[in-house]
Amino acid sequence: MENTQTTKMQDFFRILLGIFMITAAFGHFTFQRQDFQAQVPNWIPLGKDLVVILSGIVEIALGLSMLFLTKYKVQVGIALAVFYVLVFPGNIAQYLNGTSAFGLDTDQARLIRLFFQPVLIFLALWSTGGIGYFRNRH
Repeated sequence: MENTQTTKMQDFFRILLGIFMITAAFGHFTFQRQDFQAQVPNWIPLGKDLVVILSGIVEIALGLSMLFLTKYKVQVGIALAVFYVLVFPGNIAQYLNGTSAFGLDTDQARLIRLFFQPVLIFLALWSTGGIGYFRNRH
């Protein structure tokens, strides 16, 4: 998989996503731990706290990779997009169960949040050149 050239705007959003992921990971281990636990669907066969810790570790790895593994930015962007897809059921569960977390204390707020996950998926792919990579594949 060949690395793709990206614009300064794409690089800005790649760096922003990297910082966002590291910040979110910090929240997994500290002050937002209970909020993240509230998002873990009940059907996950692991303890909610373990899922939060493990996903925080993955978020640190992805965030650091977005910042520093620029030679592999397309692969990292794809991995981050897949991660966003994998955690999306937690957002859906929060909406369906009416669970308040992260200040989302109404069904409307929880529903609106669902529409931001595709934006994150798009940004992960676009900012790393992943969209261009998929577009140019034969």
